[in-house]
Amino acid sequence: MNARQLLTMAAAIVFTAGFAMADDDNNDNGRRNSACQDLPSYSAVKTALKSVAPAASSAVNGGLNNNMWAAIVNRDGVVCAVAFTGSNRGAQWPGSRVIAAQKANTANAFSLPGFALSTANLYAATQPGGTLYGLQHSNPVDTSVAYGGNETNFGQSNDPMVGKNIGGVNVFGGGLALYNSAGTLVGGLGVSGDTSCTDHIVAWKTRHALNFDNVPSGLSGVGKDNIINDIPAPLAGHTTAPSPSGFGHPMCDATATTVSTQLPTQFPTGPAQ
Repeated sequence: MNARQLLTMAAAIVFTAGFAMADDDNNDNGRRNSACQDLPSYSAVKTALKSVAPAASSAVNGGLNNNMWAAIVNRDGVVCAVAFTGSNRGAQWPGSRVIAAQKANTANAFSLPGFALSTANLYAATQPGGTLYGLQHSNPVDTSVAYGGNETNFGQSNDPMVGKNIGGVNVFGGGLALYNSAGTLVGGLGVSGDTSCTDHIVAWKTRHALNFDNVPSGLSGVGKDNIINDIPAPLAGHTTAPSPSGFGHPMCDATATTVSTQLPTQFPTGPAQ
């Protein structure tokens, strides 16, 4: 085969690959449009998230006052939206983009039409010796989905994760199931970028702003799927005390503990508690 034939063959391969990539993009967009029609749009998610975080002062949400990522998945775990609050994709922790999607997947995957569990509710049971230990190692993130595509689109309406299943299980605060105005479970929301307690607070307020917090039921006495602050802040060496409830989460800062406890009253979920 001569040089001209090799060049012709190479050009044909590139041309065909280009069409295949364009076809994949079109398929992803079509999948998003059909699979995510019952969920908040990208612009709605971004607007709601930015209305909540970062707060003007950490006194509002506790934590570090960081910019945040949010992700939405549908009931089948298909990513429907990824957004951030900062001026660009590097203005919040880059690693939190995938963590947010992972949290959304987890909250959706382990909530039911009549009973919601937040990712914060899974912490204690997934520690060594817990009844769900090992859950966090199941259903790993699909790295080709998490890190594929053009990084300049991360956090935009055409984020490469959109239209694909991300997978992953996360067992600290920031993931909540989404229930529409009729109380129907339609997917999950994940927020990441600060302490896990603040992630939960921001997720709760964002879900409330979107009106997808009509949660029918959850763990009693804590505001359904609210974080349970019954594990003292970790000691030196990161020793975690037992959770009396079995579904507790370590406390972070004092402000976050206070704010999170007040969430069901100040940002109630659906029908009266």
